[in-house]
Amino acid sequence: MIKPTLNKPGLLFMDMDSTLIRCECIDEIADFMGIKHEISEITKRAMRGELDFAASLTERVQLLAGLDASVLETVYKERIELTEGAETLIKTLKTNGWKVGLVSGGFTYFTDKFRERLGLDFTLSNRLEVHNSRLTGSVLGDIVDAESKRRALLEQADIFSIPMSQTVAIGDGANDLPMLGAAAMGVAFHAKPRVQEAVHYAINSGGLEKVLDLLG
Repeated sequence: MIKPTLNKPGLLFMDMDSTLIRCECIDEIADFMGIKHEISEITKRAMRGELDFAASLTERVQLLAGLDASVLETVYKERIELTEGAETLIKTLKTNGWKVGLVSGGFTYFTDKFRERLGLDFTLSNRLEVHNSRLTGSVLGDIVDAESKRRALLEQADIFSIPMSQTVAIGDGANDLPMLGAAAMGVAFHAKPRVQEAVHYAINSGGLEKVLDLLG
């Protein structure tokens, strides 16, 4: 099997929640409504592939209706930590002419911030509807699901003129599987068992910089 190499331009796509960052944003948002445990259980089942992702996201977001939108900034500042090695991975890739994308079933509020903070080339996620400074409990537009992630990888590889043989995808949940399968190298990062079983490469200890060790 030919592996992607750092010696040529490439494209890396990664998931956000529990991959780029150490938490699930929606669970932390729910904590401000006192329903973190309830939301977290649904999230875990969705990530294990036991629930339809789009339906489960719709259900979870509905439970956030009425929450002050300022909570999103509080979550970003107080609850979110980058995964160890994330900045090293991204900087090294960029130095070597790679493009880096962040694709998430989470929310644009956070992916937009990471795009600016980390110099990312592409982001895709869900936009929470806000009315009168409060969450309405709805998502605007089509929900970013497993197929959306896979399709975005293929589209951006074409846009950036990157051959698929030079693509890498990193994720932890069932909704990452089509993307991981489409990339030349799919990496399960501290992932659910179902995800680890489906790919050739798994990282179960250490940080995201270990992805660099896999690039020949």
